[in-house]
Amino acid sequence: MSAEQPLKQHRFHPRQYEQNRFVYPVVSRRSKGISIGVNLNPDKVCNFDCIYCQVDRRSEAMTKFVEMDQLLGELDAMFAFISSGEIYEDERFASLPKHLRRLNDIAFSGDGEPTTYRNFDEIIQQVAELKAKHSLDAVKMVLITNASMFHRDVVKRGLSILDDNNGEVWAKLEAGTEEYFQLVDRTKIPFQRILDNITDASRIRPLVIQSLFMRVSGEVPPWEEIEAFTDRLNEIQNAGGQLKLVQVYTVARQPAESFAAPLANAEVDGIAQRVIEKTGIPAEPYYGC
Repeated sequence: MSAEQPLKQHRFHPRQYEQNRFVYPVVSRRSKGISIGVNLNPDKVCNFDCIYCQVDRRSEAMTKFVEMDQLLGELDAMFAFISSGEIYEDERFASLPKHLRRLNDIAFSGDGEPTTYRNFDEIIQQVAELKAKHSLDAVKMVLITNASMFHRDVVKRGLSILDDNNGEVWAKLEAGTEEYFQLVDRTKIPFQRILDNITDASRIRPLVIQSLFMRVSGEVPPWEEIEAFTDRLNEIQNAGGQLKLVQVYTVARQPAESFAAPLANAEVDGIAQRVIEKTGIPAEPYYGC
């Protein structure tokens, strides 16, 4: 493995690690270190069908249901595996530079929308207790979500538990209009539901917004759409929402649809700069390669 490869390991995000079924380590470009993924949707069921998603939904899922005891056992072992440094004996992590040799977070993500998991609040509580058992208070708990279920009581309880355990919510918002939202995210859920949920949740705690923009059939996002997107961000802030960061990124791994392709670095930079100029929210660009 060459010295340059660790910088591109964000393009390699397998959902399985060794014999694990629910827990897997990755090098995350947005976490700037090692992230432990927790897959709450091994059945690959999702309420969005994003054109850029890298999950292969054409193949049958090997695991249909989350077995909580199995998941917690895998996570317990993963904490020890990383904390001991044994992970760096694995050739996939052996060449990581020193500044990336850190456990940054536990990320609830995986093969679908994690907040659709029926015992969402319970699993968040159990993981928080396990993290405390390993004295990992500085390690964040990150929820990577499309914000479609924030209005449900079980999710509200889970978000509150995150608040109490160094949690952070990364909510997807990558459109300014219903039309573009449906083009990119392909869902029966109306765009206004997402906007309302992000607004309500961000009144309680600051959110990170994750925004993936790409070429669609060779075309960059229309500038009018970027302007509408920043308008939506301002509307959330004007309604009392707290948005602490916008992550502007693009396609980095093989997408579901061949007509979805990465933006050039300068194009990603341009969107991030427009977010800063128009909303005052800090923005970080992440490139496709």
